[in-house]
Amino acid sequence: MLNVEHLQAFYGNAQALEDISFTVNEGEIVCLIGNNGAGKSTTLMSISGIIKQKQGTIQFNGEDISQLPAHKIVSKGIIQVPEGRRIFPTLTVEENLKIGGFLKGKISKARLEEIYSIFPRLKERRKQLGGSLSGGEQQMLAIGRAMIGEPKLLMLDEPSLGLAPQIIDMIFDSIIALRKSGMTILLIEQNAELALDVSDRAYVVELGKCVLSGECEVLRNDQQIQSIYLGQHEQESVV
Repeated sequence: MLNVEHLQAFYGNAQALEDISFTVNEGEIVCLIGNNGAGKSTTLMSISGIIKQKQGTIQFNGEDISQLPAHKIVSKGIIQVPEGRRIFPTLTVEENLKIGGFLKGKISKARLEEIYSIFPRLKERRKQLGGSLSGGEQQMLAIGRAMIGEPKLLMLDEPSLGLAPQIIDMIFDSIIALRKSGMTILLIEQNAELALDVSDRAYVVELGKCVLSGECEVLRNDQQIQSIYLGQHEQESVV
């Protein structure tokens, strides 16, 4: 479905991505893991057309979308839930959701009810202003807003950031439910353990490069991954 090859991107004269290559197949969850500043969010913004790559190609369903503007990329079915949620705080929950379907025209009640079935809390608070919601509820709203647009590929940028453990569990339960419904997901998550738990395959990003990849079950047992990203260290033997 998505094929990214040798992607390079810059912020001004500063190179953020040096060599990013990966694939996402239909119906799977693929995660990008790595430390802060590795280039994960820049990768998503490049795919979304927010940042234009310097070199490399981005293909979606066989079409080169590298030079398309962001709104055209959304119309192809690639929708991103940004880091920090970025909801509209002065609009109601329902108004926020409807904005997510601006390219679809009028949003049906059935579509709204489908989102509310995934996130019942949003239905309870549908008339509240977005800014009055808790952080976890705002994350649910951001994901729901993206789902209204009927994405073919849903890209999630740090969905657990700043949330309490119980709320994180709820968010990731919803991600698993979306995957079971057939949704294809590209996930960025600094919590590598969570990401590996819900994903099929993973790519490790360091300093703007993909340096390691594989099935999550295999990477979970890799000593380097355990040491750096999962916080597991071999105990030194005591004589």
